[in-house]
Amino acid sequence: MEQEKQFHGRANILLGVFVICLLFFVLILYDAQIVNGSVYLAQSNTQVTTTQTVETSRGILTDRNGKVLASNREVYTVSFNPALVPASDGGAASQEDIARAVLRLTELCKSYGVSWDDGLPLSQEAPFTYTLRSASGTQRSRFRNYLMDRGWSDTELTENTTYPLMSSALEADVGLDAGPLTADHLLSLMREDFDIPALFTDSQARMVLGVLYELSLRTLPKPKTVNVPYGFAQDVPVELISQLKDGGFAGVEIGSRSVREYHTDYAAHILGRVGDFDSEEERATLNEPYLTARDAGEDTSAIHYYQQDDKVGKSGVERAFETYLCGLDGKRLITTNREGKITSELYSIEPEPGGTVALTIDIDFQAEVEAALGRAVEAMNEEDGLETRGAAAAVVSIADSDVLALATYPTYSQRTFTEDLAAINANKANPMYNRALGGTYSPGSTMKPCTAVAALEEGLISPQTKINTRGRFTSAYFKDYQPRCWIHRQYGGSHGRINVVKALEVSCNYFFYDMADRMGSTKLNEYAAAFGLGQPTGIELGEETGFLITQDYVQNKGDTWYDHSGDTLQIAIGQLFEVTPLQLANYIATLLRGGTRYGAHLLENVTSYDGSRVLYTHEPEVLSQVEMSESTLAAVKQGMGDLVKSGSVSRQFKECVVSAGAKTGSAQTGESVANGVFVCFAPFDEPEIAVAVAIERGGSGAALASTAVEILNAYFAPSDIGSALIPEGALLS
Repeated sequence: MEQEKQFHGRANILLGVFVICLLFFVLILYDAQIVNGSVYLAQSNTQVTTTQTVETSRGILTDRNGKVLASNREVYTVSFNPALVPASDGGAASQEDIARAVLRLTELCKSYGVSWDDGLPLSQEAPFTYTLRSASGTQRSRFRNYLMDRGWSDTELTENTTYPLMSSALEADVGLDAGPLTADHLLSLMREDFDIPALFTDSQARMVLGVLYELSLRTLPKPKTVNVPYGFAQDVPVELISQLKDGGFAGVEIGSRSVREYHTDYAAHILGRVGDFDSEEERATLNEPYLTARDAGEDTSAIHYYQQDDKVGKSGVERAFETYLCGLDGKRLITTNREGKITSELYSIEPEPGGTVALTIDIDFQAEVEAALGRAVEAMNEEDGLETRGAAAAVVSIADSDVLALATYPTYSQRTFTEDLAAINANKANPMYNRALGGTYSPGSTMKPCTAVAALEEGLISPQTKINTRGRFTSAYFKDYQPRCWIHRQYGGSHGRINVVKALEVSCNYFFYDMADRMGSTKLNEYAAAFGLGQPTGIELGEETGFLITQDYVQNKGDTWYDHSGDTLQIAIGQLFEVTPLQLANYIATLLRGGTRYGAHLLENVTSYDGSRVLYTHEPEVLSQVEMSESTLAAVKQGMGDLVKSGSVSRQFKECVVSAGAKTGSAQTGESVANGVFVCFAPFDEPEIAVAVAIERGGSGAALASTAVEILNAYFAPSDIGSALIPEGALLS
């Protein structure tokens, strides 16, 4: 009985606690829904949750030893978001409210000397004029889209357009005949379109309209109301950031982003640059993979989607390896209250930085090659006063055609590109021109090793066969053209009876005329193409390919093709056709490799930003094969070695720290001074690298020998050998 009373007592206590809790929750609900229901409803209606893109950081570029060539620097950014502008009357912000917020922001930035993104092609001050001619293609395209969306003009805008013409609809509205849409008229239309307060001066209105115009571009072809953010300014000083935070500037969002930073003054043409889109078409092309996957219902989480304000690789490896470098943007949810203040942030997708891209070049060696080219060109310029001379050099690994250095002179620095731009544009030798990949030159006598291989492999001669060279050559197929060897032109003599080894050492034109006359152009071109001359090298950057004097080439010019002609003789000694310095270096590497031509390349490997995954590792790609016996290679190699030991460049190569083989070349240009071309390899017994040098109006190839020796010495006896001790994958600043 006593136990039953205790049980009922405990049950009553539990029931009492339950009733109290229930009453407590009822009171909370009553307060939330009845007493303060209107307050909480207003708060929920004024809180806005939006999804924002979180920009990722671009991947790092390094050289083959892990030295950082390009990375990123975090800077403060200012964005303007109309959705965060509070209304003056408690409702939604009007266009006038937004305009006033923009004016306050722009006037503060102007007082600090901070510029902001303004692509409206209209001068900043009266008298207002269009700036279409100085605008980029992207800016003109976006401006035309804006005018068409407003129905004011449909004029096609080019760099030669002075002003747009009024549309027929606008002409009808204003009661005018067809005519220009003047800058003042446009300003008036835009003031009305964006509800700019009448008390704003024209200068103030122009500042504000530039921002509102940028905002409107992000909603085209939607209504004129602008409610999406845009990147207003970047790399903003801390002082201004403090002022913006303390001053309660409506619509302003403070953030950060990474901007590209280069850590070397060398390899400018290899590295390239990042920049804005040149056109909407360019952005659409880059977004094709994303849009295709999305439309097919496939996963797009691993595909970068390019926003209008994104920076993208414009040239060099920055462009070539964009897919690896761009990374993946993240997403975050932002909640703001009625005053526009952020009340909560939540990442839904973390941004993933771009991969670390390791190049094949050695930046220290690259610097030495550029310096050697510079010294050679400047010495020649000082001697003859030429201001337009340029030069290029390419160095590749014989093992796998890694590009170890790819230099152009004159050059520039990506690190100081903006500051140096005026001087770069004023340089008559055009530093922006990538001569190593875009410059095409006749190879001159550096073609003779190829001709020798063809003659030996086709059985026309053996390494021991001697030809009686007579100085002036008479063809078995034609008599009217009788070219002379260089020794006959200069001294009236000949090289006498010589074999192919001696012919290479003394660079006897007569010997190789004879080989070509027997062989014909078709067979000679087959060998040249197999060695990669006049062919794509496989390099990941854009390149010129030059050309060979083939049957198609001749007939496309409207000329008659003859397999045996005067052209045949000139092809044998490297005249009439054109190749690039990189093709020459890879041709020599192919020769020393025994005839296997690998694609030249700059990409060594790619790892994820944290080093946890290998995304790409290069494997040599065979592009062509030259069938070549050991005796053929030995004979050609010996001829190139004898040139260094006892030939015309022996004096220069006495300074070389390693044994080598070489071949000189003079590329005729129709002017008094030929282009100089030079190829070499080293060490002689177990070749590691092949080098090609070309100097415009450099004269004979022998004049380039000292430069080639400097390059070889820089590679085999570097001033700083510490790089050899760097662990693979390590990053050095």
